[in-house]
Amino acid sequence: MARLKKAEKVFIVRSLAQFMTPTQVVGEIKEKFNIDVSPQQVETYDPTKVAGADLSQEFVDLFNVARKIYIEQPIYNIEGANDIVQLKILSDLLMKKKNNTRDAIKLSDQIQKIIKGFYEKKIEITGADGGPLQTTTVQATQEQVNEAVRKAQEEY
Repeated sequence: MARLKKAEKVFIVRSLAQFMTPTQVVGEIKEKFNIDVSPQQVETYDPTKVAGADLSQEFVDLFNVARKIYIEQPIYNIEGANDIVQLKILSDLLMKKKNNTRDAIKLSDQIQKIIKGFYEKKIEITGADGGPLQTTTVQATQEQVNEAVRKAQEEY
């Protein structure tokens, strides 16, 4: 079992908080710090696992804060969530797979779906029980309209 410094422990805790697997963290630790650790050792820094039950409160708090920040980040911070990034990746794959007709058709179809907004969220507004929206016409005097406008302006 490798002896870890605080910076390495913090890196492990933050990585686990970002939903990396222990095996992925092992690879990152080897690459960044040139240290060999086992997935079992990494798992002891995850307070959501049985192996991490004895983790110090400092690291539990760090884990919870890091996970909260990770979950609450805007989706546009994630590279793969950006349409341009997805299109670039699919375009590169299409060039590699252009001799494979089946894959080329699937990739070009995927590109077209992204370009045409196939995956955009669509919200349909309906009335009660999925029926049409009900509209009501109300007759109001000019004084009532002026009063409503005045109240709305006071609220802002």
